[in-house]
Amino acid sequence: MNRDDMPLASLINAGSIPVEAVPVFTSGELSRILGESLGIGLRISAYFGAQVRDGTGTQLLAILADDERNKLYAGRASVAGGGFPSIAKEHPQAQLFEREIAEQFGLVPEGHPWLKPVRSNCFQTSDSTVDGFYRVEGEQVHEVAVGPVHAGIIEPGHFRFQCHGERVFHLEIALGYQHRGVERAMAGGPDKRSIHYAETAAGDTTIAHATSHCQVVEALSGIRRPARAQVVSAIALELERLANHVGDLGALSGDVGFLPTASYCGRIRGDFLNMTALLCGNRFGRGLIRPGGITQDLDGARAAELRGRLDSAERDTNVAVKLLWNTQSVMARFEDRGRLTKEVAVQLGIVGPAARASGLSRDLRFDQPTGIYRLVQIPVSTYDSGDVFGRAFVRWLEIQQSIAFIREQLESLPAGAIMGEARASGNAPSRAPRQGALAADTLAVALNEGWRGEVCHIALTDGEGRFSRYKIVDPSFHNWPALAFVMRDQEISDFPLCNKSFNLSYCGHDL
Repeated sequence: MNRDDMPLASLINAGSIPVEAVPVFTSGELSRILGESLGIGLRISAYFGAQVRDGTGTQLLAILADDERNKLYAGRASVAGGGFPSIAKEHPQAQLFEREIAEQFGLVPEGHPWLKPVRSNCFQTSDSTVDGFYRVEGEQVHEVAVGPVHAGIIEPGHFRFQCHGERVFHLEIALGYQHRGVERAMAGGPDKRSIHYAETAAGDTTIAHATSHCQVVEALSGIRRPARAQVVSAIALELERLANHVGDLGALSGDVGFLPTASYCGRIRGDFLNMTALLCGNRFGRGLIRPGGITQDLDGARAAELRGRLDSAERDTNVAVKLLWNTQSVMARFEDRGRLTKEVAVQLGIVGPAARASGLSRDLRFDQPTGIYRLVQIPVSTYDSGDVFGRAFVRWLEIQQSIAFIREQLESLPAGAIMGEARASGNAPSRAPRQGALAADTLAVALNEGWRGEVCHIALTDGEGRFSRYKIVDPSFHNWPALAFVMRDQEISDFPLCNKSFNLSYCGHDL
């Protein structure tokens, strides 16, 4: 197979196609196509199950990303019962998706190397395929269990280490102790609750999830987001990235006991959050992004104030972060810790700064751009060390690029409306459709580069234009396996540092 003869349906990011245009294969054919597609460099954005409308079985749907050609591909297969061929042994990036299908729909991915539930206690039954945790046997090998209850307000997650002395042989991560059922709650929408479910899918990624949800609704309803709304939305998305990247650099400093940068960045993170509050009145951006546009305009006075705050925060960030790079004791802890090679990052399907720190040029703002990113490209920031330092340094590079992008957009903010209109037949504008008046029997996909990486929202509508299946893939779902991998042969005391260098979401994983 090559990219010129793909048997799957092609669509663009933030676009839609009729469900009938998505080819149907047998489960064996779909598994073969997926395996061959991954073999030529495509990757899985989503692979999930949905109930067939007549109740006769389960339909498997796969969304693949071709970042080299700025394309998405969709394919499906109907499975009446039993199972489907696994591709996880040859392509590990599929293993979590296949396990999720198994626990949610009872279909067995035949040949899966380690079939156990993805989420603890949520979907498990007495006949779960694998019970318990992996064990390393041997003299002086011991087990260290952390969680699921943690100090402070951290959500529950269980980490089980198999160790020999301080050396970690294996880390197993168990999540899902507070599965919230967001995807199930989205079924039957959209309604007035849908946008709030999207905004809180992962609360520190409000803008990216809300943008992806709104793009799905826009693709299904024909709403066109005005240029001014696109720019303000992108500014909000980059402010979200800035707040979290700066906060992460401060947290990494705290993990190695370097308090100057930890203290400075904790305060500066608040400065960036307050800039988002200046846009919409909420520090996390809730209430700003809506289908068709934004709820609040950015007038001249607030734009000027935002520029002033941005300049001040940039100066402070430069001082705080350069302390890190100029302190040898910090570098000694950051370098060669938790190394993730480029080859393993490809095999695991890693996204976001973690992928870019391993030398992968993978950024949706460049590879699968939507909105203003189609016209104004942000250079992709990469590093090749794959260690804690690389993941920290990529954040620093992206901080500089995001500040430059926001400053440029504030200088050339387009005039016009902030809420778009639907397009009726003949391209004549009409009133924006009511909630739920979406194209029937249609598939829509929207990907955005959140600060952790790829945020994916997918909607399937029924004959009435309602969500029959709504799928969300947070970047944490892709990246948790990488944390387990990089802890091999590390000292157990390095776990907090490696963990923070990924800073993955519990709640984003448990939708």
